[in-house]
Amino acid sequence: MIPVTEFRQFSEQQPAFRVLKPWWDVFTDYLSVAMLMIGVFGCTLQVMQGKIICLPKVQPIHNISVYNVSSSNLPLTTPKPISPGTVEMKGLKTDLDLQQYSFINQMCYERALHWYAKYFPYLVLIHTLIFMLCSNFWFKFPGSSSKIEHFISILGKCFESPWTTRALCKVSGEEPEEKDNRKNNLSKSNINQSTLESPLVKTQSLKSIPEKFIVDKAAAGALDKKEGEQAKALFEKVKKFRVHVEEGDLLYVMYVRQTILKVLKFLFIIGYNSALVSEVRFTVECNVDIQDMTGYNHFSCNHTMAHLFSKLSFCYLCFVGVYGLTCLYTLYWLFYRSLKEYSFEYVRLETGINDIPDVKNDFAFLFHMIDQYDPLYSKRFAVFLSEASENKLKQLNLNNEWTAEKLRQKLQTNASSRLELQLFMLSGLPDTIFEITELQSLKLEIINNVMIPATIAQLDNLQELSLCQCSVKIHSAALAFLKENLKILRVKFDDIRELPPWMYVLRNLEELYLIGSLSPDVSKNITLDSFRELKSLKHLFIKSNLSKIPQGAVDVSGHLQKLCIHNDGTKLVMLNNLKKMVNLTDLELIHCDMEHIHHSIFSLIALEELNLKENNLKSIQEIVSFQHLRKLTILKLWYNSITHIPVEIKKLTSLERLYFSHNKIEVLPSQLFLCHKLRYLDLSYNDIRFIPPEIGVMQSLQYFSISCNKVESVPDELYFCKKLITLKIGKNNLCSLSPKMGNLVYLSYLDIKGNHFETLPPELGDCRALKKNGLIVEDTLFETLPFDIREQMKSE
Repeated sequence: MIPVTEFRQFSEQQPAFRVLKPWWDVFTDYLSVAMLMIGVFGCTLQVMQGKIICLPKVQPIHNISVYNVSSSNLPLTTPKPISPGTVEMKGLKTDLDLQQYSFINQMCYERALHWYAKYFPYLVLIHTLIFMLCSNFWFKFPGSSSKIEHFISILGKCFESPWTTRALCKVSGEEPEEKDNRKNNLSKSNINQSTLESPLVKTQSLKSIPEKFIVDKAAAGALDKKEGEQAKALFEKVKKFRVHVEEGDLLYVMYVRQTILKVLKFLFIIGYNSALVSEVRFTVECNVDIQDMTGYNHFSCNHTMAHLFSKLSFCYLCFVGVYGLTCLYTLYWLFYRSLKEYSFEYVRLETGINDIPDVKNDFAFLFHMIDQYDPLYSKRFAVFLSEASENKLKQLNLNNEWTAEKLRQKLQTNASSRLELQLFMLSGLPDTIFEITELQSLKLEIINNVMIPATIAQLDNLQELSLCQCSVKIHSAALAFLKENLKILRVKFDDIRELPPWMYVLRNLEELYLIGSLSPDVSKNITLDSFRELKSLKHLFIKSNLSKIPQGAVDVSGHLQKLCIHNDGTKLVMLNNLKKMVNLTDLELIHCDMEHIHHSIFSLIALEELNLKENNLKSIQEIVSFQHLRKLTILKLWYNSITHIPVEIKKLTSLERLYFSHNKIEVLPSQLFLCHKLRYLDLSYNDIRFIPPEIGVMQSLQYFSISCNKVESVPDELYFCKKLITLKIGKNNLCSLSPKMGNLVYLSYLDIKGNHFETLPPELGDCRALKKNGLIVEDTLFETLPFDIREQMKSE
């Protein structure tokens, strides 16, 4: 006998693949084994036993001539009396009687026996092996087997992961112990199925999860770092596998094709077997031309296995019929249902995880196949398709990595003297932050999907929040806290959609900084929501590429005190809205490609500081209109293309700080020095050659810079400005330094480097506040000072 196990290789697959074998595949596998046993049994009988037994056939003889037989061919036996009307047929008498019959049996088997009766067991064996190959071909084909192996591997890990059960508790908002209590309460109250729409839906639905889905409280409540990292890696594997498998339908097509092939095979087998099964006869007439060897042409044969083969063939046809009907049902299931789409609606209802996405193509087909085995696998796998579950896992891992002690080590004091914590490129916001109650400023950079929870209310001292390229959502309770406590908000964005919508309702916000570049089309049509709710906003800073002042800035004009627009070179037009901002005290229009000072600025009667840095100003004849701005004390016209200063500047008598650096000014009008309140005057980086002696009337001057010009001499009147603290005259064409330098007794910073001095006047020693670190000069030139003066300057 040939053992059936020898044919295992034709249907063998990995044990884990059983989850992708629905009941009909399992059933047809058993039918295949039964049919295989029939084939093997038949083949064994064919080999082990005689196939056919034949005897000469006696025929009636009416008119026959009897020939004498030569002495060389005497009969083997004594002739018996012949009855009237018949003649006994005798073969040629030899010593090979047994071989003759064997020869006759073989000849009749080959020529007289129908081929179906001869090869029936082999046909059964071949057809069954083809059935087995068809049933498991998609497990063997390279294109599909790799996907199946990968899927089975991920499925097993998802099923066994401790995170699965914990996610069901966490995402639905309950800890395991809370779930048990709620489960007991619900079982007592006998809530009916119609309550699925009630707020208890998540709790009640968890009750339907099988017991093997639930672990004990200790296991559910504790997830160590290693398990967390494994679950995190599993989420990434699921994402990549989903993208890969959802691209096509190879698995579905392979399964459909192998099922169709089995149906066609079934029809073929039923067709020819039904027609030929009657050819399996017990008695077979054999007519072969072997008289010259045996003395007979006609034989009557007995097919020894005919009766058994007939029964086996009918049994085999029954098995094939059941097999075929099962395959037909499979085809009905394949085409009647939409197997390229899979909805997790029932999982969402049972688990309360509402963001589990539906899947398609081969990914969907795999889940349909799994459901035929055990729907529990789909439920547990679905946890790793949920973004909420993934975020919760990330949060848990994040909390384990960033403890409160570790975060406290990162605390620093920022420029505003606030205790600040800066977090960069994390996967989320650690909950341990809210244990640092002394925190005053929180800075988040490049962190996606930030969720600010209600626990932020524990940070009683929090006043400043900075968001750099972060997408932020906020809990309603957290928003209520920020409305009352947040004073400063900084948002740096790449897309206008990254602006948090909740920033428009921070009623106690005092400073708002918005930084981000926009595409040209967006910058023309940018619309910010109204700032009307920002009742306390005093400082608005926008660094972008706007084409006009946002209407939102106008909405807060009644209490806005400082407006800063840094436009990155984009031309700012339509500045008429500035007229409405009558309470502005500080205005900065930087890099806005302005060619002249807009007239709307002259209406800001409360303005104290104006900064027009990095524009395209060439002429400032409108400067005379600044005389109406009685409170203007700081004017910054630096980094432009201004060629001259109009004499009308003398009318700006309230100016205290004036910036003209990085322009193209060649001549200084003497009227400039009639601004007697000036304490700070910066004329560096121009083309100035001469300093008018009228500079001596500026008795309030404390800072004067004319470095990087073409000045050849400094008037002695400059040294009448005895309040000078900082003097920068480096990088000019000066050849000597006046001894009157000693009059500047408050001078603490002197830059004279880059000139043509040969010696320094010893009168520098009279500048008692000037030390070596405040004197910017070449080392060789410093050595020309007397030794005692050098020592004096080096001393603290």
